[in-house]
Amino acid sequence: MSLPITAYVVLAVVLFALGALTVLLRRNAIIELMGVELMLNAVNLALVAFSRLHGNLTGQVFAFFIIVVAAAEVVIGLSIIVSIFRTRRSTSVDDENLLQH
Repeated sequence: MSLPITAYVVLAVVLFALGALTVLLRRNAIIELMGVELMLNAVNLALVAFSRLHGNLTGQVFAFFIIVVAAAEVVIGLSIIVSIFRTRRSTSVDDENLLQH
């Protein structure tokens, strides 16, 4: 039993939209980081689905690189958020104006 490609594409679009809405609407830096991860996973799902449809491994290789970049992004992003939380006691992106002065 195999799902049609449209099911994967619809799921990827829904996941990407939820991630984009999370990034645009929430003010907590950790929640925004989770939204970015959701968008990256939606792109990975679409890449792997189209790769399987066309029968080559290019999309899966790109998905692997996206996973590696996402892991590095999470490590750097969380370290920045923890550093800001230690100094300001808040993870709200509205309070972050360290580079303005």
